Amino acid sequence: VQLQAFGGGLVQAGGSLRLSCAASGRPFSSYAMGWFRQAPGKEREFVAAMIWSGGTTYYADSVKGRFTISRDNAKTTVYLQMNSLKAEDTAVYYCAGKDYTGSLYVARAYIYWGQGTEVTVSS
Repeated sequence: VQLQAFGGGLVQAGGSLRLSCAASGRPFSSYAMGWFRQAPGKEREFVAAMIWSGGTTYYADSVKGRFTISRDNAKTTVYLQMNSLKAEDTAVYYCAGKDYTGSLYVARAYIYWGQGTEVTVSS
């Protein structure tokens, strides 16, 4: 399974971006998909996740109400709609997939990773 994230870019504070993560390869049977981000000099942190089968979503407190994770009907692409962006949202964003073991909120629990897409929010 390969994940490819794209959609990052430069945006002004208060603006919006939508990130996409496309899965390819063998039939995608991941239990959940997540988005993480890593700012320069900081650890990778959880942003949002979705349980693939039922669509239940989870968000970090820092993005709740501003970001929305969703998927397409074919369940091969996951999106992260980011609204009301702030300078502190600047980071490289990664999509990832995991099985049913481990926490949704912990990066090391994820098995598949995309290459990352950079988001820069100017203040």
